[in-house]
Amino acid sequence: MDAFYASVEQRDHPACRGRPVIVGADPHGGRGRGVVSAASYEARTFGIHSALPISQAYRRCPEGVFLPVRMSHYQAVSAQIFQIFGRYTDLVEPLSLDEAFLDVTGSLRLFGSAEAIGRRIQAEILTETELRASVGIATNKFVAKVASDLRKPNGFVVVPPGQAAHFLQPLPIERLWGVGPKTAGRLRQMGLMTIGELAARPQLELAAALGPLGAHLWDLAQGIDVREVIPEEPAQSVGAETTFPEDTADPVRIRQTVLALSEGVARRLRVEAIQAGALTLKLRDETFQTQTRSVSLSEPTDQSQDIYRTALMLLERLPFSGRKVRLLGVTASRLSDLMGSGQQLSLEINPAGAKQRRLTEAVDRIHARFGKGAIRPASLLASS
Repeated sequence: MDAFYASVEQRDHPACRGRPVIVGADPHGGRGRGVVSAASYEARTFGIHSALPISQAYRRCPEGVFLPVRMSHYQAVSAQIFQIFGRYTDLVEPLSLDEAFLDVTGSLRLFGSAEAIGRRIQAEILTETELRASVGIATNKFVAKVASDLRKPNGFVVVPPGQAAHFLQPLPIERLWGVGPKTAGRLRQMGLMTIGELAARPQLELAAALGPLGAHLWDLAQGIDVREVIPEEPAQSVGAETTFPEDTADPVRIRQTVLALSEGVARRLRVEAIQAGALTLKLRDETFQTQTRSVSLSEPTDQSQDIYRTALMLLERLPFSGRKVRLLGVTASRLSDLMGSGQQLSLEINPAGAKQRRLTEAVDRIHARFGKGAIRPASLLASS
């Protein structure tokens, strides 16, 4: 995905489109601590990038739009995108929330060429999430990754079989996995500026200079990468947590935060079509003491109100009276597939549950189209 967190914020907040958006810590007028988590392409023209201290980002672009990280929301959007991947192959290896390797070898008969599949995935992501993605297609993971990064945003690069070395030849050595500033400096001392120049050297020479890394870099420079796409194991839990900007003992704010976390977790469950059979609440107080409480649910759920009520019950069981709260987290576990959970039978027996689910589905459709902030519980409005 292209500038994922920042692009989600620009999608959800139309007033931010075309403006420099910086997602991360609160800059506090240039005195803030913390770092940039993501920067829109407009912000990058000011030299702002991820991991840059937020104070420097503010000094470089004080007119930018600085927004907090909404991790549970990005996770829910990511789940939508990975569902699209799953339509075309089961061989999906996540690199992060917004990036993955797909092996579509076994899907070519069903969907056509790898390029056709890539075009369909890119189009479906845009249609269903209003976000742009860049696609790289090659015969191995390394070359596909380089290709996907080459023409962002909204890029589409195909490296035909047998053309990997030629494709890599003019690119700077920093494009090779494993080449950081220190290794790049050593390679430049050897007179190597491009991947093609490195590929032209004998492998033994590079191995003598850099050890096993040198031999590995030579392989990559030839376009050789034998690693397979390894699908991720199914998630064992879905969670969200947040650290307060300042420790708080305000019970209203604490409950509002538990509600917001519960909403985020429940939405991810629904997006992934799974339900939770257990819930854990995590609390870290001002002394950095961390406590957790867990409970098994009477029946699996993906409903926000069920998770919120249970999380509040767990909160009441935590002995933190008199101490301020620094961090809260809500985690759903013992996950089960919705299709095999008996949910439909439960809804037929319980009309009230069916009504609640229809309401929830309507809210999810609004969120998907207009963003997470389009409709919210009234109790959260005061904290906006």
